[in-house]
Amino acid sequence: MIKTRQDYIDSLKRQHLNVYYNGERVEDITAHPGFIPHINAAAKTYELALLPESEDLLTAISHLTGKKISRFTHIHQSVDDLIKKVQMLRLISHETGSCYQRCVGFDALNATYMTTYDIDAVYGTNYFSRFCDFLRYVQEENLMVVGGMTDPKGDRSKRPSDQSDPDLFTHVTEKRSDGIVIRGAKAHMTGGVNSHEILIMPTQNMTKGDEAYAVCAAIPLKSPGITLIFGRQSNEERKFETGIDAGNKDYGVVGGEALIVFEDVFVPWERVFMCGEIDFTGLLVERFATMHRQNYGGCKGGVSDVIVGATALAAQCQGTSGASHVKDKITEMMHLAESVYSGSVACSAMGSRTPSGAYYPDPLLANCTKHNITRHIYEISRLAHDVAGGIMATMPFDRDLRSPEIGKYVEKYLAGVNGVPAETRMKVLRLIENMTGGTCLVESMHGAGPPQSQRVMYQRLGNLPQKIKMAKKLAKIDE
Repeated sequence: MIKTRQDYIDSLKRQHLNVYYNGERVEDITAHPGFIPHINAAAKTYELALLPESEDLLTAISHLTGKKISRFTHIHQSVDDLIKKVQMLRLISHETGSCYQRCVGFDALNATYMTTYDIDAVYGTNYFSRFCDFLRYVQEENLMVVGGMTDPKGDRSKRPSDQSDPDLFTHVTEKRSDGIVIRGAKAHMTGGVNSHEILIMPTQNMTKGDEAYAVCAAIPLKSPGITLIFGRQSNEERKFETGIDAGNKDYGVVGGEALIVFEDVFVPWERVFMCGEIDFTGLLVERFATMHRQNYGGCKGGVSDVIVGATALAAQCQGTSGASHVKDKITEMMHLAESVYSGSVACSAMGSRTPSGAYYPDPLLANCTKHNITRHIYEISRLAHDVAGGIMATMPFDRDLRSPEIGKYVEKYLAGVNGVPAETRMKVLRLIENMTGGTCLVESMHGAGPPQSQRVMYQRLGNLPQKIKMAKKLAKIDE
């Protein structure tokens, strides 16, 4: 069982996954600078669970075994569980200033738990009991699970079964007496290279003819036939820096996303939780999306807290913290951070019990929360750039500061107010740059689905006819 940070790192060493970084295979990801920050961020979830002051948020009691487990492997049993999840995410973001990668798998576990129960109720299958067995294993070992939702999709105008290349959507190629064989890929997989299992799900609602693509299954990432290709992030080379230029060196930029390829991967039946039930694919996708959109006010609210603090510190370093317009901008940043956090708390507080017994956030409010993230995080970053100033984008290198020849000039001309050396100012500006750069913003826009997907949910869940009816009643307009 993984308990400590070192347990987690040791478990990754033992896996020997087929991982590629920048065209080369990596034998030990725990020793590679490209992965270390992401591993550190995920390891923080194990560390915080052992601390008395954060144990209540980072752990829970399993409804299956009665044992204490990581909350990241828990099935929500109450509204309180949903709220604690959001509080936990904000707390960890304060510690890392980055993505810690366990949320997607957490949401996949909960969505699959609910949906396998419902499939069994209609078809008399045994998916739910299979999944509960897998869940016990994940809880007992405290494993990190990738939520495998997104497929490459190819030509978006065509259904999965109409693609010229069938592998552009992950699908079943063979059913055997002992299991299934799958081909395809999952894209943008957060924490893929430093996880233990992937729980694949259909990426969209499937219709007749798409049965082979209606598959949900758990697969160890060390299985034969799996290749992981790490995605390049903005400022990727900064991970290899040793000084100030790295920004948030310990914990990286975002979540270490990867393309995970399946080439005829075998999955035994006991790890298959959907196979051809097209009428439940849309429900599974919607539940996963709702669970994941619930998160964003927690994790992004927490990251925003750090950005607010760094921006205020930058203002202090350069002597602008007393200016009324700077105070107003920092106040607005705090307002936006609390607004997105309140959305996550609200959808959790309005959650309800599903037939499986698991609790589910209010889907309309969860989508509203994520949609606000796609706007507010950009505004928070814009205000941070405004207050920090253009020097953030044009600073000399850390090696310039250390240079025997020119270091004195960097120290002289980049110093802030009296008593604030250039190094201090450069550190905070690099942190802001790291946390508000390209990959961070793109992930805020497209993680858990782009804005249009939330607007589609508004149309479905917003109950416009009822709102029209209320207006007619007050205006005294007859039907």
